[in-house]
Amino acid sequence: MKCFKKVLKVVGIIAAIAAAAAGIYFAITKIKEKKAAQANDEECYVSCSCCEADA
Repeated sequence: MKCFKKVLKVVGIIAAIAAAAAGIYFAITKIKEKKAAQANDEECYVSCSCCEADA
């Protein structure tokens, strides 16, 4: 019975580490998506100085 408890404890620790790693992965993925969206917004931005130069 002691051996079984130790195995369950080890499996629990491994599961906790895997869950933490998955959480970190998804958080980093979300941050990268937000930064990519912001970069695309900046590329599409046109300043008004080009309009003033034509006038």
